[in-house]
Amino acid sequence: MSTGILAGRTVLVAGAGPGLGRSCARLAHRDGANVVVMARNAGRLAELAAEIDPAGERVSACPGDITDQDACRAAAAHAAERFGALHAVVNVAALDSRFGPFDRLDDDDWRANLEVNVIGAVHVVRAAAPLMADAGGGSIVLIGSQASLRPVAALPQSPYGAAKAALLSVARDLAAELGPSGIRVNTVISSWMWGPNVELYCQWQAGERGIDSAEVKAEIEQSMALREMPTDADVAEAAVFLASERARMITGQTLVVNAGEFFPVA
Repeated sequence: MSTGILAGRTVLVAGAGPGLGRSCARLAHRDGANVVVMARNAGRLAELAAEIDPAGERVSACPGDITDQDACRAAAAHAAERFGALHAVVNVAALDSRFGPFDRLDDDDWRANLEVNVIGAVHVVRAAAPLMADAGGGSIVLIGSQASLRPVAALPQSPYGAAKAALLSVARDLAAELGPSGIRVNTVISSWMWGPNVELYCQWQAGERGIDSAEVKAEIEQSMALREMPTDADVAEAAVFLASERARMITGQTLVVNAGEFFPVA
């Protein structure tokens, strides 16, 4: 019998790809949850499920794209049917690859960011909420971005920041609307997060500037009080906490995991 803060609960991790999604699924399983992982790449998703739970007793894969409402409903239904109920969702799926100076971005870049980062998240919540209500309540954790709070001069990404800012507003409204059904809605915001994407960024910058990637990483960490960049696992720990009953009176909140990276807020 599993033990931990999520024992007996079922968690759907949408966007369970490399990095943060993988960490959320792994840590939810570690803390006792039954876990359904959802992502577009079926082969990689099956490998992830087998890696976390070789016996397949508490982890199940359900391929799908969050921009497809039917796929989201199928994943949520699969979770409830396979494990008896759905108690929590962590939505990690996002689009952050369309970035650059404002004058080089077109309407398609803006639409793509809003389609995935806002409407996709709405699809996930729309699919999960009725099943959570049936289970007596639950927790929705949306993954935001510090890009919604401040620009990054070295990496202009106004469509992404705008979409993630919209997601914060959506989360607050959903917390109010779904609260009477016992469903909590919170957002976890990360800053620079050491994982596959930031590692590639550091390598890119190192190549552009003719320095070692470790120097780029150290420069970023200088703005952090702890002088250490959070890892994807650090951010996943926050998401798992909010998914658990230890956070049962926390809703409508935004938790920033940024190692004390201080910046002025307008």
